[in-house]
Amino acid sequence: MKPAHSFLRKHPFDANDRSAGEPAGHLTAALAGNPNVGKSTLFNSLTGSSQHTGNWAGVTVSCSNGICRSKTGSYTLTDLPGTYSLMAHSEEEAVSRDFICFGDCDVTVVVCDATCLERNLNLVLQILETGKRTMVCVNLMDEAAKNRIRVDLEGLEAALGVPVSGTNARRRQTLGHFLLKLDAAVKEEAPAPFFIAYDPPIEAAISIVQPFTERFSPRLSPRWLALRLLEQDEGLLKAANTFLQEDLSQDAALSEALKQAQSVLYEAGIFEDGLKDRIVSGIVAAAEAIAAQTVSLPEGTYGLKDRYMDRILTGRIAGYPAMLLLLALVFWLTITGANYPSALLSDFFFSFQEKLIALFLAAGAPDWLTGALILGVYRVLAWVVSVMLPPMAIFFPLFTLLEDSGYLPRIAYNLDRPFQCCKACGKQALTMAMGFGCNAAGVTGCRIIDSPRERLLAILTNSFVPCNGRLPALITLISLFFAGSAGTYSSFSAALFLTLFILLGIAMTFFASWLLSATLLKGVPSSFTLELPPYRRPQIGRVIWRSVLDRTLFVLGRAAAVAAPAGLAIWILANISINNITLLGHISGYLDPLGRLLGMDGVILMAFILGLPANEIVIPIIVMAYTAQGTLMDPGSLADLKTLLVSQDWTWVTALCTMVFFLLHWPCSTTLMTIRKETGSMKWTCLAFFLPTACGMALCMMIAAGTRLLTFL
Repeated sequence: MKPAHSFLRKHPFDANDRSAGEPAGHLTAALAGNPNVGKSTLFNSLTGSSQHTGNWAGVTVSCSNGICRSKTGSYTLTDLPGTYSLMAHSEEEAVSRDFICFGDCDVTVVVCDATCLERNLNLVLQILETGKRTMVCVNLMDEAAKNRIRVDLEGLEAALGVPVSGTNARRRQTLGHFLLKLDAAVKEEAPAPFFIAYDPPIEAAISIVQPFTERFSPRLSPRWLALRLLEQDEGLLKAANTFLQEDLSQDAALSEALKQAQSVLYEAGIFEDGLKDRIVSGIVAAAEAIAAQTVSLPEGTYGLKDRYMDRILTGRIAGYPAMLLLLALVFWLTITGANYPSALLSDFFFSFQEKLIALFLAAGAPDWLTGALILGVYRVLAWVVSVMLPPMAIFFPLFTLLEDSGYLPRIAYNLDRPFQCCKACGKQALTMAMGFGCNAAGVTGCRIIDSPRERLLAILTNSFVPCNGRLPALITLISLFFAGSAGTYSSFSAALFLTLFILLGIAMTFFASWLLSATLLKGVPSSFTLELPPYRRPQIGRVIWRSVLDRTLFVLGRAAAVAAPAGLAIWILANISINNITLLGHISGYLDPLGRLLGMDGVILMAFILGLPANEIVIPIIVMAYTAQGTLMDPGSLADLKTLLVSQDWTWVTALCTMVFFLLHWPCSTTLMTIRKETGSMKWTCLAFFLPTACGMALCMMIAAGTRLLTFL
């Protein structure tokens, strides 16, 4: 088996690259900080509507940029991925580290949480050691005040030697002092690197190497670089070589000094892992000393309300039932809220069809062109938008509310032990939750997992939970065959049945993770530190705005981009005949034996294959094939749809097998392209295609065979 680091691509960091669209002449500022400190909220408040998103050169990690203006100038802000340390373990942390240490940036703003400042100071001190121009923003001062935590900002500024500002990022009007401090940080000369006293053997080793790194001053702090050379962090040293345009390992004098310094460390019993532990201990001790001088903590800082909520939401007895109830509630709200707007959108879009056809006829367009563009491309796009938009517009804000309230990390905490039993990482719970909205987004979110092996596990199994494109079809079939189609009781029973299906998908995620860990991806599960942020009241307006722009419209646009050519292909297959049978008829007939074996039929299986670009069009393709029409058909009401399906010999077994295959089959084309991009491997992309498909086919055959056996008996 290949070593774990070969599973995913490594990308070079271009220190001189700036995001496309950055205005010339602007000062640049980077926002760094731990996760859950309000960094992105500060970024949004400062930049408003002047934001744009791009990708780092050579890497798959996305970045947000925006323009911020103060009284004396303007800045291009870059919102870096959250990181706890410059000792990076994941691609996102490496991007933040390299941008801070080697990026072309005028000032780095380190955002801290006032309610847990001591822990955040670890990152602050590591950045100050680099000697880069830095400012510290102590955010969430309002929450600190509620918890009776007092932060001496002036004392903190004196202890650190850089400008410090206290903020409440949610209130834009309170950021005036921050902008004044930002201007001051840029105008001042770069501070002297912060000095942290380490153990005597480490100091002796630094003193041996530092004279040979002095020639890189002031581009890099000689002491900081000497310490990094002693650590032998390959990723950081590679980025340093790129920044300095020199291979430090080829410097004979420096290499000899490193050997002498390592001998000093070895004689003191300090080896590579022990060196990093002692460096971290030195940083933690310095952070504790500064926090003791500048932070006043009352007894019982963590509120009683948070304690009681955690006893319920993360407790052994109530934690899992609470998760299930919240999941069922989210699905019930999505089901009940999406039906009416979906019908309105469908009526709206399809009302334009005749007008467009008349316009094409007036222009003298041939019938084949009118059919291909209107009855093919336009109808499929209308279906995708009307079916996808309402559920996403409800589901994504609800998901973001859970995220902003602080509950999502607690889901990861609850699921950590099951994933550990599967030799996977508990962070996979977060990426799995993202997959409910869009599997492609869930695959991208796997970057938060440090271990390449465990990241690959999460990528390969993310499609086992249904994305927003599969939920409408599942809801429709549940309403038709298992829960009725009207009334409050039916909506509750539909939500309950859908929750059971989601639990099946989660169970299959655990099974597939265990299977891969026992075969292709053997390894020991890694532990991780998960911060449980305090419960916060979400900002409803901002949540809705961010959900609509960043998630709903983004996913919808991507689905529409692949649905348009799919609509053209479906129209062609439905309108070209051989021996008076359309190509769709030939394909479904060829697939019928396999479809019957799976408890379905050839038409259903063909619809799944043609629905590869977008799962939303599977049901319309089935209707089109059953009605022998050359265009995608609107099935009308649920009663009309059930009548049509029953006339084609559908039973509850057919519906159940179709739902299982909806839940467990190949990912959509967008997700597959994302997997190919994230892994850089066609082999893993093919496995991501066949793994859920094999599981779905196996379950469908078991259900079909079991029901046939019961019928025979």
